[in-house]
Amino acid sequence: MQLILPLSTSEVLLLAIAFTGLSLIISGWIRADLAALLVLIALGVTRVLTPQEALSGFSNSAVITIIGLSVITAALEQTGVVKWAANRLAALSGGNETRVIAVFMLAGALLSLVMNNIAAGAVLLPAAVRVARQIGVPASKILMPLSYGTLLGGMATLFTTANIILSGNLVAQGQAGLTMANFLLSGGPMVLTGLLYMLLIGRKLLPARETVASTAVPAVDLRSIYRLDERLWEVRVTPAAAGKTIAEAAISATTGTTVLAIWRDPEAILNPAPDTPLRASDVLLILGREDRVRQLAGAGFAIGRNGTSGEGLDLPIELAEVVVAPRAPFIGQTLQQLRFRTKFGLTVVALWREGRSYRTNVGTMPLAAGDALLMTGPAARVRQLADEPGFIVLHTPASEVETGRQAVIAVAITAIALFVAATGWVATAEAMLAGAAALVLTGCITMDDAYRAIEWRVVTLIAGLLPIGTALVTTGLGTKAGALLTGSLVAYGPLALITGLFLATVLLTQLVGGQVASLIIGPIAVSAAISAHVNPQAVAVAVSMACSVAFLTPIAHPVNVLMMGPGNYRFSDFFRAGIGQTIVCLLTLLVVMPLVWQL
Repeated sequence: MQLILPLSTSEVLLLAIAFTGLSLIISGWIRADLAALLVLIALGVTRVLTPQEALSGFSNSAVITIIGLSVITAALEQTGVVKWAANRLAALSGGNETRVIAVFMLAGALLSLVMNNIAAGAVLLPAAVRVARQIGVPASKILMPLSYGTLLGGMATLFTTANIILSGNLVAQGQAGLTMANFLLSGGPMVLTGLLYMLLIGRKLLPARETVASTAVPAVDLRSIYRLDERLWEVRVTPAAAGKTIAEAAISATTGTTVLAIWRDPEAILNPAPDTPLRASDVLLILGREDRVRQLAGAGFAIGRNGTSGEGLDLPIELAEVVVAPRAPFIGQTLQQLRFRTKFGLTVVALWREGRSYRTNVGTMPLAAGDALLMTGPAARVRQLADEPGFIVLHTPASEVETGRQAVIAVAITAIALFVAATGWVATAEAMLAGAAALVLTGCITMDDAYRAIEWRVVTLIAGLLPIGTALVTTGLGTKAGALLTGSLVAYGPLALITGLFLATVLLTQLVGGQVASLIIGPIAVSAAISAHVNPQAVAVAVSMACSVAFLTPIAHPVNVLMMGPGNYRFSDFFRAGIGQTIVCLLTLLVVMPLVWQL
């Protein structure tokens, strides 16, 4: 085996900096974007790179492309195009579980061709939960396939972050970049075989679990609640009823209603026992008809949480499940810091995180991406929350989206930008930035909203880690590492090299995500291909697709995190269903590479 030793001082420093940065990201000791900035600074301070090279990531074409795509995606969402498409796709699902899985996997794949995977998953998530409820299938049978569909779709398009980065790696080493056709031809079969696997085998490995809300309140038939067969009400305990138990207050015996929960700040008591004592200012969540709930007024109870007689009496409420979206602006803040109850008039009674339900001091827990919140409040307030960025409200009724002139303009501008980028008439970064500017000029999105749409954490992460690739090339370490791979794998043929790089990338992706994996392995993979005289474009495509093989852990991709709460998934669920999906992708790759790239 060819050794990469001896190493120069710059190469040793580069290894130390890259290893430290990667360790910080994997461990989660500090935020990934901050770790990336520290890597950038270290490369410049140690003179591994010049200051200009260390900062060049912020002007890199991959970063500019991602900025443009973020604005385009936001414009499509704001003009109603994405929701309109999601509703149309959901309408095709029918009432059969297999058909629903197929439709939502394909819907996720199609939307991921032209927009961010997370955005595609987020817009389809409420529709998937709604359809699952309508046909009586657990959401856990649909949401993981939806997540996998968006990831598979990301393999078949140039407009995925890892794919953009690998194309940039090729250009940086004097090779031709990648085109949309490269990914459609290579990634298209991945979508088809991945879909077939899920329909024939994978769906049998998916758990059949109820939603977070039904797990937290198992005595309630959520379908009847959401269909409004009955109504939910908030009833406040006055001093006149304080000290009695639920049984002594004879709430159910007198009115035939059911006490589902008691909100007693800072605790939520779900499914309270009959001998649970009531306290003044307790708020009861009661299920029953309006005329029966009103019988409680004047018997030591006040309808509504706030008031005296006449205030808040018409307050039928809903039980809502709300998911914290990845990269929501308030991640890390608590509900108290957000003044959530004051601002939205909703009460969070439970929080689901990583398979565990929390019911006490929920307001003091810093929110994390993928958290599922069970909350109660007026229906109008729930609808208001659905318009807030970062909150994804589930179980919302299907609504017809009005698309007007702005939607048509947004679609036209997006189509033109994607077309000129895919055909190579204009550089991808320029095409995306021009498309974003055109959307602002035509009023499809405001400049302020465009700034808010840009995922600055992702931009900082990529711009901070891109200099590692530059350093691998300038120090020669990438060539040495590529030669090491060449010596150990190419002896068995080009497919052996591609298989080794694919598996290494998949493993790293499960730990740090595809974006970081592409930044670390991409330059080495291109150098290895050049050293071995193997088509570097083919190797780059294989590695970039491996960055989307994020099937084994929920932390491998934010879209998996997004599905965790609503699907009530555990970590092991992803590995059980995802290991077969990963094997299918590898086998498909080994068939596609010789056919498409003549290896």
